[in-house]
Amino acid sequence: MTTTHEWPHLFAAGAADTPVLLLLHGTGGTEHDLLPLVERLAPGAGHLAPRGPVQEHGSNRWFRRFGEGVFDVDDVVRRAGELAAFVGWARDHYGIGDRPLVAVGFSNGANIALATALLHPDAVRDAVAFSGMYPLEGRAVEADLSGSSIALFNGQSDAMAPIDSVVRVGSILESRGAEVDRNVREGGHGIHPAEVDGAAAWIAAHTRKVLDD
Repeated sequence: MTTTHEWPHLFAAGAADTPVLLLLHGTGGTEHDLLPLVERLAPGAGHLAPRGPVQEHGSNRWFRRFGEGVFDVDDVVRRAGELAAFVGWARDHYGIGDRPLVAVGFSNGANIALATALLHPDAVRDAVAFSGMYPLEGRAVEADLSGSSIALFNGQSDAMAPIDSVVRVGSILESRGAEVDRNVREGGHGIHPAEVDGAAAWIAAHTRKVLDD
């Protein structure tokens, strides 16, 4: 387990009237990968970008897997708990307070964002998942997700995040009370520029009320 305060990460406070984006990279990435998206998603926003704690053949990941698309669900659960603890630590350590925090994940990062949102809504209530899928196959989700908002952005022909798994995660989120915005485009794995625009509009709409209150 990664000790919370020793977890490699980047932080920038951003403007006080903006959200903080929790940036979660894909397999083989680092805490630097999603930084170029911050200004496109939420101009002036803060960011909190940790590094995935698991190594797979020298590549950073968020949790173990047995093969492509076959996750070690016990490890997913454990790592989601660690990420939730890290978010709680960072809120206190960096004085984030009650500012909105939006998880933004790509691929493996999207999957840990979804797992944490499903299991620990107190830590991750709002998330944007690019090319993510259902990460908790065979595990019951019992958390009350009313008040949670999740945006899913997926490619129709994505072999790495099959559309049936995308439909499943959306349905489970909704069954637990979350608001789900589903966006499916042509093509496969990746982040399309139009998805970034859609995510930016979604983030603005879902954080404006909190910031105005």
